[in-house]
Amino acid sequence: MLHIEREIAEQPEVIRRLLETGAESAATIARAIQDYNPAFVSIAARGTSDNAGRYAEYLMGIHAHLPVALATPSIHTLYDTSPNLSRALVIGISQSGQAEDVRRVLSDARSQGALTVSVTNDPESPLAHAAQHHLALNAGQEISVAATKTYTAQLVALAMIICALPGQDDYRRELSRLPDWMAQTLEMSSPIRTWAERYRYMDHFAAIGRSYNFCTAFETSLKIKELCYIPGVEYSEADFRHGPIALIEPGFPIIAIAPTGKALPSLLDLLELMRKRQAELLVVSNDVGALSYAHKAMPLPKDIPEWLSPIVAIVPGQLLAMNIALAMGHSVDKPIGLNKVTITA
Repeated sequence: MLHIEREIAEQPEVIRRLLETGAESAATIARAIQDYNPAFVSIAARGTSDNAGRYAEYLMGIHAHLPVALATPSIHTLYDTSPNLSRALVIGISQSGQAEDVRRVLSDARSQGALTVSVTNDPESPLAHAAQHHLALNAGQEISVAATKTYTAQLVALAMIICALPGQDDYRRELSRLPDWMAQTLEMSSPIRTWAERYRYMDHFAAIGRSYNFCTAFETSLKIKELCYIPGVEYSEADFRHGPIALIEPGFPIIAIAPTGKALPSLLDLLELMRKRQAELLVVSNDVGALSYAHKAMPLPKDIPEWLSPIVAIVPGQLLAMNIALAMGHSVDKPIGLNKVTITA
């Protein structure tokens, strides 16, 4: 079995293990957030971890009522200065914890008196040591260069912190069901391998989501770029209407992430418009209406709540990217020009 194939399949167990082993750390971090009472949240990350930060923008904004922004690490390293982070919760997210620019954001923020938290798969990494609090993903070694199980573990870690805050009992119960929903999604996504070859000659695409699944559009697009070397763009459904929609012509591949929730009506409207323009629609959803628009449907469990849907909605994207790459004859464990650990400064 390929490393990436095995690591995608491991995701239910990774989530189950993280929910058990990370509970105490998540509770400690939640208490620190309560005591500190930050004015805002800044997320320092790169690559796939940036997309976990995009999830945090909605998760923490909606559930903790905190404004969240992605940090600008180059300000700290290239310009040797820092924004005022003295009243911020600053979270560094990294699979390896090795990126110097992400570590520098946390180090500068901590020196200003910010509350700092790191989320990594390596508790001995520089990033883990730079923060006051660390939440270890405990995902096991990820050999394939393209991140899969560490990405979904990052989303779960962020959800765990939110669920450890007061008044989140219902959300904690929902979170406990996540390993089973992930297992269901893997089973429901198995047909992708039978039809992915259809897209081996695709030379461009767009991935579209909104709200919680804005991050899923970005991460799906990234996986296809990493594994298939196909250029694509990723958009919020709302931003897509502000100009990029002019790109759409018959046969243009659109990957739409449209699970049930607040964003679904606007995505259904867009899918109707894309059908009229004869776009090639690949739809990730648990809504019958959304899936009815699809040339290729990628279903999700019907009862998963919107706030957790990005953790399972990326699975079809992971499998789609892997299977298109295999159909194209590419190495999926070691993509050309990529390294497992990317150290940026």
